[in-house]
Amino acid sequence: MVEGKRVAVVVPAYEEERLVGETLRGIPAFVDRIYVVDDASRDATAERAREVGDPRVEVIVHERNGGVGAAIVTGYHRALEDGIDVTCVMAADNQMDPAELIDFVLPVSRGEVDYAKANRLFTGEAWEVIPRTRYLGNAVLSLLTKIASGYWHVADSQAGYSALGLDALRRLDLDRIYRRYGFPNDLLVHLNVVNARVRDVQSRPIYGVGERSGIRLRKVVPRISWLLFKGFWWRLREKYVIRDFHPLVFFYALGALMTLTGLVLGLVEVVLRFMGNEITTPTIVLVALLLISGTQFTLFAMWFDQESNKELR
Repeated sequence: MVEGKRVAVVVPAYEEERLVGETLRGIPAFVDRIYVVDDASRDATAERAREVGDPRVEVIVHERNGGVGAAIVTGYHRALEDGIDVTCVMAADNQMDPAELIDFVLPVSRGEVDYAKANRLFTGEAWEVIPRTRYLGNAVLSLLTKIASGYWHVADSQAGYSALGLDALRRLDLDRIYRRYGFPNDLLVHLNVVNARVRDVQSRPIYGVGERSGIRLRKVVPRISWLLFKGFWWRLREKYVIRDFHPLVFFYALGALMTLTGLVLGLVEVVLRFMGNEITTPTIVLVALLLISGTQFTLFAMWFDQESNKELR
């Protein structure tokens, strides 16, 4: 327990027989329950977790592989059943420093925030430690996640080290959250809809401990980008139309419509110019007006969104 609050750790694991034992042995004593969710591993991950011999550990095995998000959701459901006050997530590959766990738990247990997540980008160390391609991919997805989720103050969207309070966990519709690698991004979108307070916590990036990554950025980045695009419009509808109303919806809609129209019209005119047709001045002015107005509407909408969510930190 931490200040009278029960704490659990969800450990999603897929083929981590080499590191899962070391990960579990490092989890601090203040943690009351540890849910290891083996996502249909083909190796001895579940056996290695049981061999640790920690009475706090409960091993849950999926019959089919559902993705890291599915494993975390299983752990969340188990924490709900046990009425855990603060539920944390730590990967099974020993890339998350257990000494930092208390930094995530305290703000949640004290009611300061509903969700505390890691940010490995606070210092310049991340640029030196994280592989460059993953760093750049993370930067792109972090920017897109800010826009999609409305949490403009958070970064390092791919970091899974986190702590979630019981009240926010109860308000989430866990069955609607994306189940694979984009889970932390989609979770932020859903947290914003239920007005959960979110805070970044400085975390040390750890690489080179024997972990194996199956992430392929050329596939993951487009997939998560599309997920965030859909999540963005879903959030606007749920938060600013269905549950309440905010005029920023009109600004975003007009901004998207005018920008898209300007781009299409501009492209058509360029093609016609290459075919030998003359471009008239009024057409050029119309394209420029559409693009400028669309950009301004979009920027105003982002500002309104940021102001609307400034208390959620």
